[in-house]
Amino acid sequence: MQDMYRLTKENNRMLNRMRRNAFWGGLVKFILYAALLAAPIWFYMSYLAPIVNSMLQTEQQLQGTSAKAEAQFGSLQSAWQQLEAKLPGFGSASTGTPAR
Repeated sequence: MQDMYRLTKENNRMLNRMRRNAFWGGLVKFILYAALLAAPIWFYMSYLAPIVNSMLQTEQQLQGTSAKAEAQFGSLQSAWQQLEAKLPGFGSASTGTPAR
């Protein structure tokens, strides 16, 4: 009877240790997975977000400059056409030498 009681107590202690180890192991896994998921988000927010925003602003400025250059080129073309219209034969005269 005492042997059975000793084995039961030993079994109970072993089960309690297993339950405690399972709890702490699950908690450590949870913390580890949370850190693995949160680390890239934190890295992006801390370091990459300002760089990406700066790049987007630079791209928008480049697009604005491109649109301004296209508008100026269009006005230059219209000024050239007006000059051709005012000077007859200005755009159609050939400057090459006659062929022999």
